[in-house]
Amino acid sequence: MSETPQQAMGHPRILVISPVRDEARFINAAIDSLSAQTVRPAAWVIVNDGSSDDTSAIARARAAQTDFIHVVDKPDRGRRQVGSGVIEAFNYGLAAAPIADWDYIVKLDADITYGPRYIERMLAEFAADERLAAVSGRVFRPEPGGDVEERKSPDMVCGPFKFYRRAAFEAIGGFEQTLQWDGIDIHRARMNGWRTRNIPDPEARIHHHRLMGSSEVSIVHGRLRWGRGIHFMGYDPAYAVASGIYRMRDWPYGVGGLLIIAGYFGAAARGVPRYPDPAFRRDLRRWQRRQLAALPARLLRSFRGRRHADKADQ
Repeated sequence: MSETPQQAMGHPRILVISPVRDEARFINAAIDSLSAQTVRPAAWVIVNDGSSDDTSAIARARAAQTDFIHVVDKPDRGRRQVGSGVIEAFNYGLAAAPIADWDYIVKLDADITYGPRYIERMLAEFAADERLAAVSGRVFRPEPGGDVEERKSPDMVCGPFKFYRRAAFEAIGGFEQTLQWDGIDIHRARMNGWRTRNIPDPEARIHHHRLMGSSEVSIVHGRLRWGRGIHFMGYDPAYAVASGIYRMRDWPYGVGGLLIIAGYFGAAARGVPRYPDPAFRRDLRRWQRRQLAALPARLLRSFRGRRHADKADQ
């Protein structure tokens, strides 16, 4: 495969993998977005994971016009499988990748778009911090009333565009084929001495074109599943409640956060199995308790900062 102009100029080699299933409505825009980047990937593997629509045909037609896109068809498991199914397809694409000497790896969804300097901005963040494992911009999604920014703590990396440094990706053992993979990876990076973050840069905005919960049976189902997922991951109960309260500001307002809490404690009451790494769960809970202990001081600083800004505006 010939080098892109960016690689010839010495840019690192980026491998992008997109597990896709029934994304015909969005995939053209996704391909346009990545193709317009000022720094393009060395290879983009689109894994058709049992689509029943025109996803594969569209991707193959675009691949014929674009030198870095490769489409592979994964045997259909017969259903959409949230979480572990995504990583099963991702790993299938990784095994089929046309390059092995990549420097960065990206798990990319096919229902998002972003500006042309997105990858360039992510590489600048990596260059500025040698212990940065993964980075993303911030996600804006459609909700009743218009697009809103998804609420994430500053150290979380968005799932639709997971951009990892190779050394960190290998240190955490890659993405685990399990529920809550998108969260387990972040804490494993912490445990291995790496940092992760998202950046509030307008040039790094990610536009998610699917209404939150639309790939679920319903938003209610999605929020309950969220609660069950954080129980599986090993969340501390107090942190689970705090997370649910925090999410009450998201659609469906109030109710969504309560459903997350209900999903968590419902799974606990039923004795649903948890992530089978007790050392990971203990470390996660220690970290969460430290975050909760520091919360009052952070809220006070935030309140004082707002008061200072208000006075300055007067």
